[in-house]
Amino acid sequence: MTKLDGAVVLVAGATGGLGSRIAAQLESAGATVVGASRSTGFDLRTPAGNDAAVASAMAAHGRLDGLVIATGEVAFGPASELLQGTVDELFSLNTIGPIHLITAAHAALAASAAAGNEPFIVTISGVVAESPTAGLAAYSASKAGLAAFVTAAAREYRRAGIRILDARPGHTGTELSAHPIAGTAPAFGAALDPDAVAARIVRAIVDGEKDLPSAAFA
Repeated sequence: MTKLDGAVVLVAGATGGLGSRIAAQLESAGATVVGASRSTGFDLRTPAGNDAAVASAMAAHGRLDGLVIATGEVAFGPASELLQGTVDELFSLNTIGPIHLITAAHAALAASAAAGNEPFIVTISGVVAESPTAGLAAYSASKAGLAAFVTAAAREYRRAGIRILDARPGHTGTELSAHPIAGTAPAFGAALDPDAVAARIVRAIVDGEKDLPSAAFA
């Protein structure tokens, strides 16, 4: 089991609907949470912003034991009507930014492992990474790209004692779909309870799980 009491965890997207809930539950388990988002001055779409987020956690606490990436934007509409700017923005925050942040955190997390801890990284690619969805083509691709990266990177990072866990919940009842960068959300079915999704992710961290497919949230 992974001990959260006393762990320092960087939560990217800590002001978002799901990220805020994960951060709160980590704190309830005894972790020290360092939040990073655009509203706290970190542009997580850029290498500089991701480096600064990791550096801030290290400067404040001298260590980093976990990283949760709960950032994301969504766009709706036909693939034939996608604007290049929409595609660029989706991949910038959903794929490229998380890859930069995972890379930026490697040295600090490896040092945590060397000190005898069980450091972890959590990404949230969502069910669209398993089942790309019509009307969400670019969003699906951006999340599938992240899932592919972490699947491969996990095999490398475990050599340094770092566990990477990708979570792929279905449609969750946060405000993400109400604020798309393009298009209008379709009528979704019943949404997952975000508190329950956050609790499942935190439980997987503690239990040492290495993958959370959509079926794990049923």
